[in-house]
Amino acid sequence: MSATVPPRPRLRLRPGVTVTPLRDGLHLRGREASVTLEGSRALPALWELLRERLGHDGGHALGAREHLAPGSAPPRLDPADPRVGSALDALTAQLRAHDLLIEHPVGAAEPAAWLGSCAPRPARAAAALAAARPVVAAADPEGPLASALMSALDRAGAPPEPRRDAGLAADRVVVVAGTPPVAVAVARTAAGGFVTAPADPERARTDAGSIAVRMARDTSAGSGSGSGSAGGSTEKSHGERGQETDWVREGSAAAVTALLAGAAAQRLLCAVAGLPDPAGPEEDPRLLPGHPAVLVASARPPHASYRPWIGGPAAPASPSPAPAGDLAGALRRIEALTDPFLGVLDAPLPGGLPQLPAALANCASVAGPLVAGAPRTDLARLTAVCRAAELCLEDGMPVAVGAGPGHALGRALRRAALAAAGDRGTGRALGEEEWRRHPQARHWWTVLTRHLGLPMRMTVHRLAAEQAYLAVVRDPAGLTGTAGVAARAVEATAADAAALAALGAVTRAMTAEAAPAGAVHTAFSGAEAQLAVAGSEPAVWTDEGWTDRWLAGVAGREPELCAALTRLTGLCPEPWKPGGSELTGAGAAGSAGSAGPVLTALQACGFTVLAGRGGTR
Repeated sequence: MSATVPPRPRLRLRPGVTVTPLRDGLHLRGREASVTLEGSRALPALWELLRERLGHDGGHALGAREHLAPGSAPPRLDPADPRVGSALDALTAQLRAHDLLIEHPVGAAEPAAWLGSCAPRPARAAAALAAARPVVAAADPEGPLASALMSALDRAGAPPEPRRDAGLAADRVVVVAGTPPVAVAVARTAAGGFVTAPADPERARTDAGSIAVRMARDTSAGSGSGSGSAGGSTEKSHGERGQETDWVREGSAAAVTALLAGAAAQRLLCAVAGLPDPAGPEEDPRLLPGHPAVLVASARPPHASYRPWIGGPAAPASPSPAPAGDLAGALRRIEALTDPFLGVLDAPLPGGLPQLPAALANCASVAGPLVAGAPRTDLARLTAVCRAAELCLEDGMPVAVGAGPGHALGRALRRAALAAAGDRGTGRALGEEEWRRHPQARHWWTVLTRHLGLPMRMTVHRLAAEQAYLAVVRDPAGLTGTAGVAARAVEATAADAAALAALGAVTRAMTAEAAPAGAVHTAFSGAEAQLAVAGSEPAVWTDEGWTDRWLAGVAGREPELCAALTRLTGLCPEPWKPGGSELTGAGAAGSAGSAGPVLTALQACGFTVLAGRGGTR
């Protein structure tokens, strides 16, 4: 007695695949891939035979024969010819390799076209959706958003069950499906709405509450476009745009509702069917790998995009994010920290500030407008974000924020050394010839005293017997800084300290000239050099007169400088927590003025926050 052999699945072309004839080949396009096959005038004829073998109707026929040369006839192929069979097998293999074919079980119901176009195994995905039994929970299951969501699920082949949930806000809907359950929350806001990433039901509800608070915060009280506590912003927030005028018309509201409902249904069903989430960091550089993305929709102007969500609590099993390895990685995380809809800090931008002779970037902070200066705009943005975060977190205890442990340590040790040394070093003062020979020190000192015409004075001291130097730029008129000090720097060589002190005095003078009155100035330091040069190699023909080569030298001297400053200051920085509290759940979302949301977001982006010994409070 022999076992019954199940019939082999039939091969089918994916729905949505189109074919275009070429003179000597074919071009096929699908949702995720395309392929061009060339080299034989027989390929279009082979396609007609393959189309019959795949069991398709005229939907994929080539139609008109404009691909043929004038006066020529299409080649006649005999399906019984072994050579034709081999060519058909080769063509089929190419379509398989480019994921343009799917297997369809004999006798199985035809899966939805959207599943056939993207699912690796549409029949299995369709079976998962059929067993999903979505439950749509809302305070009013007959409301516009809940109704639109149920209609979208029903059209996708997953009929939902409505459920009344008095615990949900009137403008919010949560849909749950599958085993184990996965949920997506969708909400309307004054200016549009949002859709959370698929997660367990409790996490989806928590994220929805935190996102609603973040997007509804009152920026007129002094928060930035992304900050819950960071002063005014140059960009209007999501909530402000919604309150500008009475734009909520019938058609616009219905369009946003339909968009949100469709996006929520798509994200839920993709998760249940085992398909990739529509929000992928490989397709959108603004998104961060390992972090959920939230669809944020605006009605005026009509717009929807996925945004990184770094404000929720980390999953218990998720590893701590690695720090950024280079400046590009740090800036990508800064984009998430300063996202105008979901971020926690204001975005540092050059705006109308001058970018020569040095670069400036401006953002809001708890201390008012903050302006950072650096040799380049990208470095000014990094410096501004770190200082704005420090000002937000500090409350009687100085903290240092960096894109990684080394960056934060360098910032902390320099600040401690400057606090200990004041504006006069404890070692001998160096002559001007000992630092002015360096091209960077000479350049920035010339910019300060000649190009800007400021009558500044520079003193450079060695700190004790260590390989560390303090440079101080003073304004003899006593109009700049405190007690006439325009800028200070502590670095591993006299030339590095002089160059960075002169650069700091230049950017301070530019800030006084171009920035809003009362703006807080923060200067670039050598702590940022390691990020600036990571992953790149200066050209062999350059010297330290070129910024990249100079920063590479500063970065190479950083470990010895940190060791020397540790001996000088006795500082042993430790990771900082506000009150030792655990930032989870609602506490992570926090109130607008608390340090919790900022610290949570910094840690989610791999940033490091350090305080001196005993800094936990």
